[in-house]
Amino acid sequence: MAKEYVDISTLKYLLYDVHQLDEVLQQDRFSDHDRESLNLFLDSVKEFSDRELFPYFKEMDEHPAHYKDGGVEVHKQVDVMMKQGGEMGLISSVFDYDEGGLQLPMMMYTASAFIQDAANNHLPGYVGLTMGAAELIIHFASQELKDTFVPKMLSGDWGGTMCLTEPQAGSSLSDVATKAIPQEDGSYKMLGQKIFISGGDHQYAENFVHLVLARIEGAPAGTKGISLFIVPKNRPVADGSLVSNDVTTVADFQKMGQRGYCTTHLGFGDKGDCRGYLVGEAHQGLKYMFLMMNGARIAVGRGATAIATAAYHASLEYAKERPQGRKLASTGKKNPEQGQTLIINHPDVRRMLLLQKVIAEGSLSLVLLASRYYDLKETLTDQSEKEKYSLLLELIIPMVKTYPSDMGAHAVSNGLQVLGGYGFCTDFILQQYHRDIRIFPIYEGTTGIQSQDLLGRKLLLEDGKALQLLTEQMTQTIQSALQYDGLKKYAATLGEKLQEAAKVIQHLVGFAKKGDYERFLSDATPFMEYLSTITLAWIWLDMATNAKQALVTGKKSYTEEFYESKIHAMKFFFKYELPKTLGLAEVLQDDEVLTIAGEKEVFN
Repeated sequence: MAKEYVDISTLKYLLYDVHQLDEVLQQDRFSDHDRESLNLFLDSVKEFSDRELFPYFKEMDEHPAHYKDGGVEVHKQVDVMMKQGGEMGLISSVFDYDEGGLQLPMMMYTASAFIQDAANNHLPGYVGLTMGAAELIIHFASQELKDTFVPKMLSGDWGGTMCLTEPQAGSSLSDVATKAIPQEDGSYKMLGQKIFISGGDHQYAENFVHLVLARIEGAPAGTKGISLFIVPKNRPVADGSLVSNDVTTVADFQKMGQRGYCTTHLGFGDKGDCRGYLVGEAHQGLKYMFLMMNGARIAVGRGATAIATAAYHASLEYAKERPQGRKLASTGKKNPEQGQTLIINHPDVRRMLLLQKVIAEGSLSLVLLASRYYDLKETLTDQSEKEKYSLLLELIIPMVKTYPSDMGAHAVSNGLQVLGGYGFCTDFILQQYHRDIRIFPIYEGTTGIQSQDLLGRKLLLEDGKALQLLTEQMTQTIQSALQYDGLKKYAATLGEKLQEAAKVIQHLVGFAKKGDYERFLSDATPFMEYLSTITLAWIWLDMATNAKQALVTGKKSYTEEFYESKIHAMKFFFKYELPKTLGLAEVLQDDEVLTIAGEKEVFN
């Protein structure tokens, strides 16, 4: 195990200097919080993660969650995570005071959860899903249902889950078949199965509150007929006790990674006695679920970012300690009399480490930016400003979920390469990070689904207004960077990329205007990579501009080396990553079609 898994200085730099959390704290909702109190909260989360999460990371992989005697057995730290997490407010942090919450900004919740994810990505999901389920109940359910279920969830005594996927439907939620049959007492008899339910069962909670998408008998076909139900594992009765609600744990999926985070197959109503309680109005279930989806997708991007970050620190530590080979002399030859050098002195190792750094820190900045947009759209009183940040959030959300997941996996793979043969061995932690992060491009909508959402829906929002707003944000950064001689070259490059992107988008949108939507979306995934890379170039230029300003003005909160490292990382991204968009632009504007199914089969 590495000695460290996260850089708190970089996290606080991004929070306060780059993304201006203090401005968010000026909103009435957050008036009770200030930088000092929030730093105390972050420090307590780091101390908790150091003590209760990080030391058990490898052990949870070696002793995975497993199905036994009709239930799932998990590591003992799940109990610690749920109970102490409840006590610390890790489940309730963003909720209103009236709901038992801490009323923290999403930016601060994201930062605190990032620390936990980096320490041990097998544990935070248990509290994160409980928080998400409670959020749905708080927003949309009746007061009676809120009073019945939410307090025990926020304390960590009861777990919460989201039950969307079914064996026959996969990601196609229009094919959900779980039934809900109305009963005279206002409840519904539930019948069906759900798969891939994270945190769906374990021995450390006396109850689980499942949020289940189902179809009321006689409901319309497709997504318009789907409703949302609370279906507890054990249902409360009049005297306050719990009785079995006919929810069966059928199995636990054994996985390549995140083996300490259980993933269950649940059955509802096998004995005909499973009751569900309608949340909100009938046939609005998918709408309710998707209103919470932005938070869920930020969480996925955050989790992938955290794993990439922890893997970077482990790789960096190894490179600073491992002697191997010799540096080339000025003659181009190695001197066998010279002692071995640390591998961090080899240019190719430095390239791989810098790649890890720019992906991990760039992703963290992107995730925090999305959290800032989320806070502002929720708390600003000016309607036009609320709309602005809502549109910006909607546009970047697919990238926030996808870039850290896909490129984070690439970064971790490079980290494993830094270790060479040792990276492939279980004695070293990189192979576990490599396995753990692979699920993140699949969570909450695969890369393909996110890419179609970006190109097919978000890019055209409000007749392209969201894209216009994002372009304006990028242009502001370019103008700021142009004030510094050392950054002018990079500002000009990003400006050229925006012009190129406009042409690429115009070319693709032409297919949509002609009604050829299959062609329009056929290269959505390359477009996701293209636009995400340009967006990350903007993220890095913004970070470098902030660092340069601190160096020039002398208003420094960190060392000169700290700021110089951010500028150097930006230069690396512009040299090694941004040029990849040239090839992607060529792909996206090529008229040849090779992936749309035709009369002749090409697979054999």
